[in-house]
Amino acid sequence: MERWGAIVARRAVQILVIGLLAVLGAGAYGAGVFDSLSQGGFDDPNSESSRELAKERAVFGNQTVDVVAIYSSDDISVDDPEFETSVRDAVSGLPAVTTKIVNYYDTPSPALVSHDEHAVQLLISLKGETQNELLESWEALEPHLEADGLETDVAGTFAVYGDVGEITEKDLAQAETISAPFVLLLSLLIFGSLVAASMPVLVGAIAVVGALGVVRLLTTFTEVSIFSVNVITLIGLGLAIDYALFIISRFREELALRPEDDPDAAAAAIKVTMETAGRTVLFSGLTVAAALSSLMVFPQTFLKSMGYGGMAAVVVAMLSALTILPTVLRLLGRRVDGGRLPWRRHRPVSVGSDHGAWARLAHGVMKRPIVVTVLITAVLLVVASPFLGVKWGSVDYRVLPDDAPAHVAADKLNTDFGPESSSANLLLEGTTKTDLAAYEKELGQIPGVSVEPVAVKGDATLLRATWQGNSQSQESQEVVERIRDVAPASGSVLVGGLSASTVDLLDSVGAHLPWMGIIVIGVMLLLLFVAFGSVVLPVKAVVMNAISITASFGVVTWIFADGHLEGLLGFESQGYLDATQPILMLAILFGLSMDYEVFLLSRVREQWDLTHDNDQAVAAGLQKTGRIITSAALLLAIVIGAFGLSGIVFMKMIGIGMLVALLLDATVVRALLVPATMKLLGRWNWWAPGALLRWWERYGLKGH
Repeated sequence: MERWGAIVARRAVQILVIGLLAVLGAGAYGAGVFDSLSQGGFDDPNSESSRELAKERAVFGNQTVDVVAIYSSDDISVDDPEFETSVRDAVSGLPAVTTKIVNYYDTPSPALVSHDEHAVQLLISLKGETQNELLESWEALEPHLEADGLETDVAGTFAVYGDVGEITEKDLAQAETISAPFVLLLSLLIFGSLVAASMPVLVGAIAVVGALGVVRLLTTFTEVSIFSVNVITLIGLGLAIDYALFIISRFREELALRPEDDPDAAAAAIKVTMETAGRTVLFSGLTVAAALSSLMVFPQTFLKSMGYGGMAAVVVAMLSALTILPTVLRLLGRRVDGGRLPWRRHRPVSVGSDHGAWARLAHGVMKRPIVVTVLITAVLLVVASPFLGVKWGSVDYRVLPDDAPAHVAADKLNTDFGPESSSANLLLEGTTKTDLAAYEKELGQIPGVSVEPVAVKGDATLLRATWQGNSQSQESQEVVERIRDVAPASGSVLVGGLSASTVDLLDSVGAHLPWMGIIVIGVMLLLLFVAFGSVVLPVKAVVMNAISITASFGVVTWIFADGHLEGLLGFESQGYLDATQPILMLAILFGLSMDYEVFLLSRVREQWDLTHDNDQAVAAGLQKTGRIITSAALLLAIVIGAFGLSGIVFMKMIGIGMLVALLLDATVVRALLVPATMKLLGRWNWWAPGALLRWWERYGLKGH
């Protein structure tokens, strides 16, 4: 970083031109990213439900009901010839992208007619073997589903995916529109000048544009979910603003220490800024990216995509903060404070005094470290307690707003044709007729379960088991497990379907979660040791972060699973948490919490190296970073909070959950718990075994 700071000081114009050309190229290339992204991807391809679906499609073609078209009329009944003609005309006009259509007028099942006999269902299975092929079939089918003279509603998995994709794009634009002016306004209040305030927004925009280009490039090699774009905006914009804030603050501080008439002041200031704040930003970016890389252990495309998008956003945010931003600052020099607010024009830029309100707070906390530590830990654990009773599920129509077309259609199915039912597909191979009959009879003895044949081909038989209830409920998951406990006397059976996919998702997440934990914790311990030369601080940081993150999970459970604040936040509780979302939150929050840990401890370590006085180092470190960390947290909170306005329940949950965790981490943990625990540990904060300490003295990332 010392060498890079010197290069930036000498070659600012060249680096800036190269950087801007790269941004323009990434922007042009990344503009078409939405056309390259997939939807869904919540299943483990090696799970039993995924294997059942793949084999079912290979043997019978797709027999899963992917789309349910509901045709209704207030004036005429389903037996009216006009009603039948409209439905048959609609069916005949459908493109050849289906493998199976179940029409009431060809298969007069009572289940396909509403209770008042003014509506019918049309059950459609789509062509395609992969998720993207099925989506292409859905996109070709959707415009042709309308029936003349009848009201048309469309439910089913792909109708939900379609609405989720459309709402996600709108929410993304809304989040950017809402957050950008607030970020600019708050930056203006923090820096007191228009020029400095515009820098975080500039770096944030560059981070998002660059990351979209990277993600589009990744789609040429692997499947990437559309939800990766949301995490790019959330992480890219948020971290870029954080990094810009730290770089600009340190640059202005270093600049203020130099004489006004020094022609080399900007060059000297940028060198020191890169050696200190730049080093911290580099290390923080690597730490956050490492935390997000843990999502790669999961087989679900959704979680991997969040990892792809998050890492791309972090790396581009870090690079833009270490290349384009310092070159702009180098060229601006003292003009970075241009356009100062009237009441800030005659106020000197702060040079990071060791004394002030944050230092007094630290000293006050360190007078009663045991009381503060015990009290805060107890409060955080109480806040976390609802998480002990959490129930898990997966994505269905309930993630959509009440007025989304697919949600409206699903509600109509449950009320007009209900009660709501769930199903599982059972694919048997090599089972004799006698054993098949005995197997069906045994399944029929499971309370509430009925079984009917769907298709037969060679020695393969497809059965469908149905029961009443929500597919994501605990009861439906238990039904799937009881069905799987029953085995035919001969041959083999695979059980799939929506409820089975949820059961497999929970098993898959549970199996891979320990590996994620090992990666995250291992990387955090290693990187923090390399940064600070201590084996104690990394362990303490991991424990404190785990407590604060668990507290945010408790809040999320209380709101989204237990159903509190539904009216205020504008959502309908699903009664459970989507199992993939806390995994995503865990990776992001561990990275972000370490982000602030690195910023704070970097300054504490600087002071410790100067004084070897633990209390003074902690107080001075908090004084120099407290305001800036709080400001960064507020800016990031605006970006994240904008996602709390999303119409998609799990995106709202991520936004609110991360907002709570972020504010807890930047205030309660950093301002109170860190000083208290560092006081209790004293000189042990910086302890490491002799061999490790000698290694760190030689190779560690020591500050300026």
